[in-house]
Amino acid sequence: MKIGNLEIKNYAALAPMAGVADCAFRELCAKYGSAYTVTEMVSAKGIHYNSERSAELMELSEHERPAGVQIFGDDPAIMADAARFAMRYNPDFIDINMGCPAPKISGNGAGASLMKKPQLCGEIVRAVSEAVKIPVTVKMRKGWDDNSVNCVEVAKIVEANGAAAVVVHGRTRQQYYKPPVDRDIIAKVKKAVKIPVIGNGDVVSGKSAKLLYEHTGCDLIMVGRGAMGNPWIFSEINEYFKTGQVPPKPDCEEKLRVMRLQVERMCELKGEFLGMRQSRKHIVWYLKGFHGAASLRNEAGRVSTMQELDGLIDKVLNS
Repeated sequence: MKIGNLEIKNYAALAPMAGVADCAFRELCAKYGSAYTVTEMVSAKGIHYNSERSAELMELSEHERPAGVQIFGDDPAIMADAARFAMRYNPDFIDINMGCPAPKISGNGAGASLMKKPQLCGEIVRAVSEAVKIPVTVKMRKGWDDNSVNCVEVAKIVEANGAAAVVVHGRTRQQYYKPPVDRDIIAKVKKAVKIPVIGNGDVVSGKSAKLLYEHTGCDLIMVGRGAMGNPWIFSEINEYFKTGQVPPKPDCEEKLRVMRLQVERMCELKGEFLGMRQSRKHIVWYLKGFHGAASLRNEAGRVSTMQELDGLIDKVLNS
């Protein structure tokens, strides 16, 4: 599959999850076979007003490519400026967020609320596409609510204005992450446009990825929450697509080893104080299903140093 002139290998990509998909996690998912990665969403207005935090989110490493920078906002000119700024970090593509359901994003005219303004969607994509020489992609939802399911219309508009691919999450904004995922609407988008369509929603295994692929005819799968504490999902999906076999799950020791590697990398990139605090939710996800997980979660919520994390790991291994 190609997104513009960018060749994409494998079968599933990592979704751009705010507060989750930082560089350490993206690198790990790429190692296990993610087709590409995308940064946490970056505020175009933040870039416009010289926010250091926004700029930091655009940083990419060579261990996570192909990789894109995702930007959000509702002003075409400011979005174009943010895309030009992002080129300092040498992304392989720019992704435009038209799907975030969070009130602080969609309540301010950006994210999923753009689905209510199809013409503005087109204007934003046109402005960003003209601002950069790399592919521009769009991540959208089914629609704002059940009374305004319009992702087919929006997909056609963004395609006409220069989008090189679209990711469709088969839920409305009003659903957030509640079931069901509408696979039929993803299939309709696939039939309506010529650019690649990437299906997103409730992919938690190789089998569920194949089901979404076969039901929709989409060109690629995107995995979000199914990858949290589970970077191996990408190798599982790739193996299942190639052979029809589900590879063995990693054992406890392997899970804990990889968890430690991720946290160590977070501390390397952010410093131990911030890295450890941001790692706590990741540790909880890795420990899901372990014996005594409830009490372990409480301890995970308090770890502040790598030494404390090693103590927790020893406790898990010896319990």
